[in-house]
Amino acid sequence: MKKVQNRKLKTVPLCTWRYYVMIAVLLCGFGALVTRAAYLQVVNAEELAEAGESRSVRVKGISSHRGLILDRNGVELARSVPTESVWLDPKTLLANEGVLQSKEWKAFAAALKRNENQLNQWVKDRADKRFVWLERHVDPNVGLYIKRLDIPGVEFKTEYRRYYPSAELTAHLVGFTGIDDKGLEGVERAFDSFLTGQPGSKQVVVDLYRRVVEERGVLAQAEQGNDLQLSIDSRIQATAYKELKKAVLQNGAKGGSVVVVDVDTGEVLAMASQPSFNPNRSDSRLPEFTRNRSITDLFEPGSTVKPLTVVSGLSSGKFSTNSKVDTSPGRMKLGYAWVRDPRNYGVLDLDGIIKKSSNMGVSKIALELSDEEFLSTYYKVGFGMETGLGIQGEADGILAPRANWSEHEKASMSYGYGFMVSPIQLAQAYAILGAGGVRNQLTLIKRTDGQEYPQEQVIQPEIARAVVKMMEEVVSEGGTGTQAKVEGYRVAGKTGTSRKAVRGGYGDEYVTVFAGLVPASDPKFAIVVMVDEPAGDSYYGGTVSAPVFSKVADKALHLLNIAPDNKSQKNAIATATNVVGGQHD
Repeated sequence: MKKVQNRKLKTVPLCTWRYYVMIAVLLCGFGALVTRAAYLQVVNAEELAEAGESRSVRVKGISSHRGLILDRNGVELARSVPTESVWLDPKTLLANEGVLQSKEWKAFAAALKRNENQLNQWVKDRADKRFVWLERHVDPNVGLYIKRLDIPGVEFKTEYRRYYPSAELTAHLVGFTGIDDKGLEGVERAFDSFLTGQPGSKQVVVDLYRRVVEERGVLAQAEQGNDLQLSIDSRIQATAYKELKKAVLQNGAKGGSVVVVDVDTGEVLAMASQPSFNPNRSDSRLPEFTRNRSITDLFEPGSTVKPLTVVSGLSSGKFSTNSKVDTSPGRMKLGYAWVRDPRNYGVLDLDGIIKKSSNMGVSKIALELSDEEFLSTYYKVGFGMETGLGIQGEADGILAPRANWSEHEKASMSYGYGFMVSPIQLAQAYAILGAGGVRNQLTLIKRTDGQEYPQEQVIQPEIARAVVKMMEEVVSEGGTGTQAKVEGYRVAGKTGTSRKAVRGGYGDEYVTVFAGLVPASDPKFAIVVMVDEPAGDSYYGGTVSAPVFSKVADKALHLLNIAPDNKSQKNAIATATNVVGGQHD
């Protein structure tokens, strides 16, 4: 025991070479970490910050909306309303296991009325996508419900949807936009660049699921579209639409059109077509409904151009307001075809030719004129060319007689066959007569006081006034357009009934027209009513289209407070006081 106590115990040395090596390694490693940290946080800090932000900072668009479309009195015809559209991030949806089987997802599919299995497969087919539209312009209540489900990978974008308060009333004129808010028809398309705004942008921070958690600021302000004020008067437009629709339904017609033009300015106050559609519903935008018949449909104008043939006769100097034409025996053969009147009217003055709508009378006038003298008026009033409204789809019309045309072809053209016009072109022609021979450039945009616009004197004023006086006979007793009368006002107009051309000749379908001016003493409105293919025995312009003219004119005159001018029926049908040219031989 004593030996054990006296034995010297061996101890482990406190420092060895291994210990120093270990310490050195640790110090080097720690030093490397500190150096790296300093490099990253000081030297390379900006680059790393940008890299980090590239994964969380995004530039998000700020939506802009189209400008308003207003009528001449400030009534809204089209406006943009905010709406939500749903888009998906399939990559995020599939990265979160169980999302497509969750109760929230089932509720999401049900809210959008989608089959859950088909929707799941649709997402899987786009597994590598980060953005796909699912539903545009969802119902606001549905959108709010989906937001509350808070499903990662289901996102919303604020867009604007076009709303048309007047619906069918102005559908053909105003047109409509597509799902991307671009104009597709009517004014919406014609003035798309003017109405369209410029979207803005802002910087945002998003989380792992690409949801916005912070807004950094606006990079570019959104510029809203310009408002557009049309020349249309919604009150007159509503009357034109209602009366036209009633006439089309009552007569079992295929369609129709009404155009109202301000004679003094060339502004289009109404432009209605039938059948119509609701621009707020995409399922009603079928081609047969969306066609604006006022500018696209062409027809042979029939007797409505007889006053223009008389204008040509007076302008040539070969006829005067006192000239008489012998229409006996009521028919004549030109080549292998006949020109006929319903009966033998005998000798007629120019007033009588227009009042009785004599084919023989205008044919004999036309045959006395050179081709240039006869056609000059047709060209001057704009037949065969666009009116310049700028609306997509406007037809030029057809006015191209053959170089060696026959006498019968020339005679037929004098009473409205052998060429074609649109309702707006015919309205322009009558507006020129009402304006004392001045052609005012037609427009769909409201003109301001003092605004300059293209004007041209295309018919001598005294001739235009004389022919307007003659057209008053049409609405007087014994004329063909008595149903176009407006109580308290003098009316100047002309009926027209033309058979529709078919292959090899003419069929049994008709186009009925009434074109007129009111008040005749100082015309304010030029109105054209066209009804296409009325059914039954009543297919005349005086019985189908003239009543529509009367009701539209009556409403327009009272709305604009135009003073009555029919103080005496005798004065209303007085002959023109100015005699133009010399006596016909």
